[in-house]
Amino acid sequence: MGLWYKRGMEKRKRVFVGVSGGVDSSVALALLKRDGYDVTGVFLRVWSPDFLPCDWKEERRSAMRVCATLGVPFLTLDCQKEYKREVVDYMIREYSNGRVPNPDVFCNKYVKFGVFLKKALKLGADYVATGHYARTEERTKRLELKEGMDKNKDQSYFLYTLNQKQLKHILFPIGKMMKPEVRKLAKKFGLSTAEKKDSQGVCFLGKLDMKDFLSHYIKQKKGSVLNTKKEIIGHHDGAMFLTIGQRHGFTITKKTTTDPRYFIISKDLKKNTITVANKESEKNTIYSTRKICLSHIHFIGDKKLKLPLKMAVRIRYRQEKQKCVLNKEKNKYVVIFNIPQNAIAEGQSAVFYDGDVCLGGGIIEKTY
Repeated sequence: MGLWYKRGMEKRKRVFVGVSGGVDSSVALALLKRDGYDVTGVFLRVWSPDFLPCDWKEERRSAMRVCATLGVPFLTLDCQKEYKREVVDYMIREYSNGRVPNPDVFCNKYVKFGVFLKKALKLGADYVATGHYARTEERTKRLELKEGMDKNKDQSYFLYTLNQKQLKHILFPIGKMMKPEVRKLAKKFGLSTAEKKDSQGVCFLGKLDMKDFLSHYIKQKKGSVLNTKKEIIGHHDGAMFLTIGQRHGFTITKKTTTDPRYFIISKDLKKNTITVANKESEKNTIYSTRKICLSHIHFIGDKKLKLPLKMAVRIRYRQEKQKCVLNKEKNKYVVIFNIPQNAIAEGQSAVFYDGDVCLGGGIIEKTY
């Protein structure tokens, strides 16, 4: 999409660009301005707890500097209420129930392409744009969400809740680019974010110790660490803080210096115990999940798929896509893997693909 003309009169499309203070969103803004769009940089102010470093002010200043360099308007949009309710409260609630949520998915759903998109359209924008590594493509009058060209940065996994109505108003300017190219363009545009490190961790909150964060809302409760023979070999501070496949966060008291590292293969929230294994027992324990049951299913094409359907699925971010069959059993959607999978955490997202096209996904409710 470029310039839009109507009855011989030029009218530039208006785009509100979510600028986070990082290099990706900065380049997205610069590219849209270069291509003739009427752009406004928008910083999303989200809720942050008092006990975490106050990084949002510096990120906002970084975003303002980018907008000043490019000579475009800058706005701050207050999303604190929505972020706290839909992302943080959800995350705490899920961990309390022994599940492992994916806050980035909910941040995209309710904040970036929820409140931001709605308010932008209300204020007269034609589109919103972000620095996500993803692409859209129109096919048979419907929009497809596709993986970013840079497979190491692809973020389609976190965007599977988008629908057709939203996609019509979303632009991903850097989706066809590789990360080195983005940084090169940032230097070319003279942006102060050109050398800035990529953000990590939870959407907006950044890198944090999840146990430490949750401890402010969930009381710690000491429990036992069991081996595969159900013998107590250590302790932990609460099963709800731990994740299947995790190799830290618990203490092993009965071990020798030659023992391989242990990792969590299961947990019992009622008994507040976790079971661990090491590499010697890995084949017989952790590679045992052939089927998962899903809830909150969403299809990007807004059409129910004809089942059973052979496809590929990711059960965690940046995992290699796994061949599977999507079907329904007793009115529940299930994914049956061709090859048994490891370390599947209930509460995470399972995202469907057909080649590089993201079809949708759901929340992992149960493993078998």
